[in-house]
Amino acid sequence: MNSFENIPISKLIPQKPPFVMIDRMLKCDDESTMTELEVRPDNIFVINGNLVAPGLAENIAQTCAACIGYDNMNRGEAIKVGVIGAISNFDVARLPRIGEKITTTIRIVEEVFQMTLVEASVQIGAETIATANMKTSLTDADAKN
Repeated sequence: MNSFENIPISKLIPQKPPFVMIDRMLKCDDESTMTELEVRPDNIFVINGNLVAPGLAENIAQTCAACIGYDNMNRGEAIKVGVIGAISNFDVARLPRIGEKITTTIRIVEEVFQMTLVEASVQIGAETIATANMKTSLTDADAKN
């Protein structure tokens, strides 16, 4: 496993504050990508002390973006803008609270042209709090830095 500690997340994803839903990448290889986010009170998806389901979905999407961004960075290419095509089997067991750190892992199930299907799991420690399948698609647009 490579060290990702020194890679600013802003170099991997097209989103900009306050819409950034991952703090750092923990792992990225041919099998899976893992990111981490500490839930903070100023997060735009925090309501009544919890990160709500749309924030979890965006966290999963940005984990997908970080995976692609890391690959692009290693090839010297620009970060591309992606879009969520579909979310299925989205199950939220509980919402993370302010101060908790969530770890999101995606596993690529299928890639066809510029579309990717992943299985995602969001955990707090050993507790799985959310799972989903997500389909994303890359556009031809470069991210604005």
